[in-house]
Amino acid sequence: MLITSAAVHPLATVDPDAPLDDLTWLDEVVEGARVVGIGEGAHYTREFLLLRHRVLRYLVSRHGFTAFAMESGFTEGWRVNQWVHGGPGDLDDLLATAITSLMGIWAPVRAQLEWMRSAGVPFYGIDLSGSNGSVVSCLDALAAVGVEVDPALRATAVSISATSSFTALESFQAYTSLPQSERDAFTAALADLVRAVRECRESIVERFDEHLYERTTRTAELAVRIDSVVRRSAEQDLAASLRERDAGMAENVAWVLDREPRVVLAGHNVHLQHWPAALMGADPAPPLGQDLANRFGDEYRVIGTTSGTGRTLSTGEDFYAGPLFSDLPPPPPGTVDAVLDDLSEGPIAVVTSRLTEDEKATIRAAGEQRLGPDTLPIDAVAAFDALVHVPTVSAAPADPGALTRSPSEVRAAFAR
Repeated sequence: MLITSAAVHPLATVDPDAPLDDLTWLDEVVEGARVVGIGEGAHYTREFLLLRHRVLRYLVSRHGFTAFAMESGFTEGWRVNQWVHGGPGDLDDLLATAITSLMGIWAPVRAQLEWMRSAGVPFYGIDLSGSNGSVVSCLDALAAVGVEVDPALRATAVSISATSSFTALESFQAYTSLPQSERDAFTAALADLVRAVRECRESIVERFDEHLYERTTRTAELAVRIDSVVRRSAEQDLAASLRERDAGMAENVAWVLDREPRVVLAGHNVHLQHWPAALMGADPAPPLGQDLANRFGDEYRVIGTTSGTGRTLSTGEDFYAGPLFSDLPPPPPGTVDAVLDDLSEGPIAVVTSRLTEDEKATIRAAGEQRLGPDTLPIDAVAAFDALVHVPTVSAAPADPGALTRSPSEVRAAFAR
């Protein structure tokens, strides 16, 4: 059955600088929401980055949303937040080092941050710090406010840390090579740091303020969470490791919502959806979006994205050895992407609550959604409050300034 109802809304463009009047379908989707997620079917995709910037502008200007949060390190994100509020920092360096997991080294991200600075929109990272595998940034943040960090603990952390996503495997291998006694001592020392931060509350508040103390406490707790994520991976409990990460992100979003009235949240579809996600062969587990739906009910809404053809982020060995992006064939039959790709030659939005029962059945029958070049099982009607389909996607252009400040292995990957 072809979907032809009033649930389908053509989009004039994904350009954030264009007029926003074709986004009025969002009014119904976000009514009463405190946090609205905007997903992406693959990281580092130009059209998805432009779309989230455009949605952010609309929700800030038309609905009074007060902050932007994204799938990037919580601890590092405070440097970005200072900058968007007119504080110090070099944007080249921030894009390369303060937005983690390579999420910042793209020209559309620079443009969005420059707009956020002009509009005074706060920035928050809600992912685990250190690209989810290193506690070094957490330890340095604690030391900066006067919490005593054992030099031996930091040395161990540095020895098992990754300098970028391209060295994550080496970092994990370094962790697994540690004797069990050293892993246990590392875990215990991180737990001790949480207690140390709480014992330093009075001095931190006196020297700085209550907000910085709360931020520091959260940073110490995240160091413990990161260690748990890596430990469970080393124990080959992948489902538990993935769940630990998403639970940590959900806690970070809740932390932000204690301080911001309304937040736009950006991340991968599989994190933001309120439907179990089965990643990398692990059993399905509740992602960040399900946790937020359980915590906030109808105050959490999420917009997923699908795509047709073009270029997408490579997976597996190609990500590490190149090319970084590969061709994306037409969506396979039986996917939500294929159903939506048949509806229009241009980008469209579909408000799932507005679908007829027959149309909902058509989308549910598709049963899978693309994850880059792969697919995952999903009930897209249950998982998303709206879907945006982009018929053609492309690799985001790298930001030259950010690349110059990136680690050598990042520059080498782009040189390929």
